[in-house]
Amino acid sequence: MIRGAVFDMDGTLLDSMEIWTDVGARYLAAQHIKAEENLGDILFPMSLEQGAVYLKTHYHLPESTEMIRGGILSIIRDFYVSEVRLKRGAAAFLRELSKKGILLTAATSSDRNLIEAACRRLGILSYFRQILTCSEIGEGKDSPRIYLEAASSLHAVPGEIFVFEDALHALVTAKQAGFCTAAVYDASSAGNQQAIRETADIYLQDLTDFSQFWEAVRM
Repeated sequence: MIRGAVFDMDGTLLDSMEIWTDVGARYLAAQHIKAEENLGDILFPMSLEQGAVYLKTHYHLPESTEMIRGGILSIIRDFYVSEVRLKRGAAAFLRELSKKGILLTAATSSDRNLIEAACRRLGILSYFRQILTCSEIGEGKDSPRIYLEAASSLHAVPGEIFVFEDALHALVTAKQAGFCTAAVYDASSAGNQQAIRETADIYLQDLTDFSQFWEAVRM
């Protein structure tokens, strides 16, 4: 029996992955500099510090690396506060789970303030008993700790909880820790879809059809 659900934010509930590939080009555009065509692919695997160094050296920017990093963070912050949108069906999906008495917790790799600001503006913050962040937990989603903390907050054991994620590594971690898993498609993970389908207990192309998920859970 499902008693709780843990939701990832970026790529699962929030249609936010674009900012992580667009932020470099947005920063350069503000400096009236045209970005190289594949800049997003180059910066995506980098940390903020590495990305700032790349922009400074590759585009010969006069600003310090720290100033560039601050500018990038400002663009990301503005995106979450005023621009990011929900994935299709997300609000209704959360509402239906709540109606059925399923307790919800969020588990995110992003900054708490950004996630809370986005969720408040989008009207979904009240659905969650708690928002857990990897930075506050002290470990990323290659460790099950954030999911186990969520289980504790939901007063349930892993086998009674569905973890909703879009990324393969996170689904693998949750699955190995004994959680039920639901994969939600996001274009950022398009190359891993076969492995994601094979890993997750339930695969959802989007969140528009709650009945599909609920019937699968009850089988």
